[in-house]
Amino acid sequence: MKRVFLIVLDSFGVGEMPDAGDFGDKGANTLHSCFDTGILNVPNMRRLGLFNIDGVSSGEKTNSPEGAFLRIAERSKGKDTTTGHWEIAGCVSERAFPTFQNGFPPEVIEQFEKATGRKVLCNKPYSGTQVIADYGREHMETGALIVYTSADSVFQIAAHESIVPVETLYEYCRAAREILKGEYAVGRVIARPFEGEHPFKRTSRRHDFSLTPPKDTALDILSQNGRDVIGVGKIFDIFAGKGLTKADRNIGNSVDMEITDKFRETDFNGLCFTNLVDFDMQYGHRRDPKGYANALNEFDRWFGEFMKKMLPDDAVIITADHGCDPCHSGTDHTREYIPVLVYGENILSKNLGTRNCFGDIGATVLEMLGVSAKVDGESFAGEILK
Repeated sequence: MKRVFLIVLDSFGVGEMPDAGDFGDKGANTLHSCFDTGILNVPNMRRLGLFNIDGVSSGEKTNSPEGAFLRIAERSKGKDTTTGHWEIAGCVSERAFPTFQNGFPPEVIEQFEKATGRKVLCNKPYSGTQVIADYGREHMETGALIVYTSADSVFQIAAHESIVPVETLYEYCRAAREILKGEYAVGRVIARPFEGEHPFKRTSRRHDFSLTPPKDTALDILSQNGRDVIGVGKIFDIFAGKGLTKADRNIGNSVDMEITDKFRETDFNGLCFTNLVDFDMQYGHRRDPKGYANALNEFDRWFGEFMKKMLPDDAVIITADHGCDPCHSGTDHTREYIPVLVYGENILSKNLGTRNCFGDIGATVLEMLGVSAKVDGESFAGEILK
C-alpha cells in the first residue's frame, strides 16, 4: 500500500467506556446524541459499517458493509486531544496530564507575569466563549492577559488582537510552555485570540503548543524509514511537529477537508494525518447536538466524493480521539470508545469487534505502509488486507 489517509473526527465518540463513571461521564454517547436530533444523515459512513460497530444501537445497520469497522477503548489515563492522538500514533500515556480545577498555583502565575510583563485575569476553569464575555472589557482596559483552564490539561491565554498582536501572544504561549514543566506539565498551552467589541468573537488564529511526545511514535518511524508524513490541521501542534515531513496548520473542518483533497491529488508515499477540530471545538464543547449532526452530514458528503477519487493503493481510516457528547452535562470531553472505519480497494469488509488500545491504529498504519517497528498497540492489518 502506498498511501494511508488517517482522518480524526475530533471528539466523535460512540458510547461510554467501562470506566466512564470514573471520569464523570456515565451514559455519554456522542453518536447517539447526534442521531437523536433526527437530522443525522451519513450514508457513506453507514456504508462502511458505522452503525454495525459493536455497542452502537443508533441508526440502521447495513447488511453488506463495504469497509472494516470496529471500536477501540483508550488505554491512556485521560480523555483529551493530546493523549488521544499520541495513543493513536502508538504512544500510550500511563499517567494523566495534570489538571488545575482551582486554577494555577501562585508560583506559576508569578513566573508567567514576570516573563510577559503583564498581569493575569481569571485563572480558573471557564468556558472559552464566556471567559472573553466576562473578562474581555477588563483585558482591553488594563492589558492584563486572560488565563483560564478546563477539565482538560490546558493553560489557555486569551487576548484581543488589537491589544496583543497574535505573534506576541504566541511568544507568551512559548514562555508559558517553558514554565509548565514537571508537576505543572499540562498537555497543551493554547493561544486564544479574539476580536471585535462586546460581544467579542474568537478568531481562527488559535494555536496549540503541546508537549513533545516522550518517545518515537508511528510518525517518527515512518519518516525515519523514508515515508512522507503529512499533518493537516492541529496535527502539527499536537505532536509539536515531531515526526512530520510536511504540514498545513490551517484549522477548521472545511479548510482541512479541502487541504486533504489537495494532498490526495499529489504523489506522496506514506501517511496523510488530518484532524477535523470543529466537531469538538464548535459543537461538542458548546453542547450543540444539531450543529454537531450537521457537521457530520457535511463531512459525510465530502467523504463520499473523496472515496470515489481514491487510488487503488490508497486506504482511508476514519476515527476519533475521545468523545464530547453534546447532550452530556458540563462542557468537557467524555470518556468514550472511538469508531474506526477502514476503506480501500485492498481492504476487506470485516467486523473487528472491540479492541483495547488506540495504538492499534498506528501499528496498523505502519504495517499497511510496509514498515516493521514496534509501538504501543497491535496491528490489525493482517485481518483486513486482501
